[in-house]
Amino acid sequence: MFSKEDSKKIREEFWISFGKSFPRKWILYNTKIRDFSFKFYFDTKIAMVILAIECVDIEKRMYYYEKLVSLKSILKNEYLPEVIFEEDYYLDNGKEISRIFVLKEEVSIHNKKSWQETMIFLEKNMLLFEDFFREYEDFIKS
Repeated sequence: MFSKEDSKKIREEFWISFGKSFPRKWILYNTKIRDFSFKFYFDTKIAMVILAIECVDIEKRMYYYEKLVSLKSILKNEYLPEVIFEEDYYLDNGKEISRIFVLKEEVSIHNKKSWQETMIFLEKNMLLFEDFFREYEDFIKS
């Protein structure tokens, strides 16, 4: 087991190492759509690349989610075959969001032996997500 402080240091070390290994300016929050962002996630069990739609206004959130659902076959067939769509997901703080993501299981941020494969997974899938977004950005925003 790791203490909270040790865990924090390991997480910082991973993300610094990831940034140095894959230096790139990611889109992340710079989608030009409010509450619509890309995220990296890595914990003690899984890694994910996420497109999160966090609009407080449910109608606006559903509008963007439905736009992405209409592109689902393109996203699956041309970019991310393993993509998962989740219309309703609750964050730890209780906020309801919609998200689309790819998942890698059986990795742990506490296990440095899984870092390289996780970094490759994160980088590869975020690039594909960004390519998809750039290609269909005008449609999603309209």
